[in-house]
Amino acid sequence: MNPKTFGRNAIRVVAAAAVLGLSVSVGAGTAFAERPPAVNPGDLPADGTPHPSKTTEPKPNTPCMSTVPGGDGETVPQAQRVLDLDRAWKFSTGAGQTVAVIDTGVARNPRLRNLSAGGDYVSTGDGTQDCDGHGTAVAGLIAASRVSGQGFAGIAPDAKIVAIRQTSNYFEVKGQSQGQTQEQIEKNSYGDLDSLASAIRHAADLGARVINISEVNCVAGTPSDAKIGAAVQYAAVQKDVVVVVAAGNSDACKGTNPVLDPTDPDGDMWSRVNENVTPARWDSYVLSVGSIDPATGSPSKFTVPGPWVGVAAPGEKITSLDVNYSSANSKGTATAFIESSKQTEMAGTSFASPYVAGLAALVRSKFPRLSAFDVIKRIEATAHAPAGGWNPYVGYGAIDPVAALTAEVPTQIPPKHPFSAQSWQMAVPAPPKPPDNTARNVALIGTAVIAVLLILGYLASFPIRRRFGMHD
Repeated sequence: MNPKTFGRNAIRVVAAAAVLGLSVSVGAGTAFAERPPAVNPGDLPADGTPHPSKTTEPKPNTPCMSTVPGGDGETVPQAQRVLDLDRAWKFSTGAGQTVAVIDTGVARNPRLRNLSAGGDYVSTGDGTQDCDGHGTAVAGLIAASRVSGQGFAGIAPDAKIVAIRQTSNYFEVKGQSQGQTQEQIEKNSYGDLDSLASAIRHAADLGARVINISEVNCVAGTPSDAKIGAAVQYAAVQKDVVVVVAAGNSDACKGTNPVLDPTDPDGDMWSRVNENVTPARWDSYVLSVGSIDPATGSPSKFTVPGPWVGVAAPGEKITSLDVNYSSANSKGTATAFIESSKQTEMAGTSFASPYVAGLAALVRSKFPRLSAFDVIKRIEATAHAPAGGWNPYVGYGAIDPVAALTAEVPTQIPPKHPFSAQSWQMAVPAPPKPPDNTARNVALIGTAVIAVLLILGYLASFPIRRRFGMHD
């Protein structure tokens, strides 16, 4: 079973395996307390010219990804509109920042004006080939340029993109499909955790200030991801890179991760994890991103919870660059993919992650002296926090680009845990004061006095009337 997903809900065609042959959890599994171990620097892969570790070839009878053109015109896509980018761009557009996209490659596109080749771990290209379409869509969400008459643009339109092809569902080890059925061939893909670790190291050494990884590996046990841990630590600590990763989707990550227990709100959340997600679980060095519905702000049904989730961003109703922009039918943008005549919209944590990576580029451009960890803290501190302050679906909440670029942030933020339950002794209300009837009493007494005087005056008038012969 293919264990890796790019965070896209139900888009299996580009959910290429991060580690071929590793099993994916197919049930809730058994919970275990398993935090990432201490990083061993010796696990860091050496840098070098990117290349596949084995000879690869395109899968037979498998044409590259088709897309559904759409989302062009002046209307701003909903996922983009909720981020209020027009206001954010008054403070930063990401100029001077380089974002590495480790993905299925990024095709050259007129709206990716600052695209450079970072290397290819899948085939003999340079990273700017994308048969899957996924990496191009991710890059578009980060840095597609603004064009007059077009509502869609990347969150950091002036940032540079370095394209690194690390995986693909349209390539396989040479000869792998011989003797296989078409169903078996469809499950073949290329890319593993070793090449992902190498790509992270390579991106950091290329000078990227932000790295986006919209792919995950999910296992019910302990992942063999020591090299990933060493790579993200190297990037974040040694090279001062903001590493942004997808939290994963429930279509490929089958565990439930019920990390919150209402009966034990202060308990160890890691002890309830039943499926580990890599690289997201290395949360000391990466910013993990969950998905929300931009229409409601609620967590997407497919987003995988975990004690590592940092923030959330729109991962549904996505419009981005069309990898087939040069075709006669393309309008330059797309809203869905097509596999075997089945249309699937762009949706998943893999599309939430680039929004956060782009925001990191905006922050680094506005505040160039901030360290990678300070950038992450600023993004988390200015997010729209859920009721408990943090939860495993959206982390510290939905990102707010304007606040991240303008707000004063605290020197420390609470750890990834909901607010502890608290109780207060309500003050006993003081007994009510007796009613003040002074005004009423004065009025009644005054009325009574007047009435008495009137009666007395009336009675006193009888002798006077008799004296003058007056009678009734």
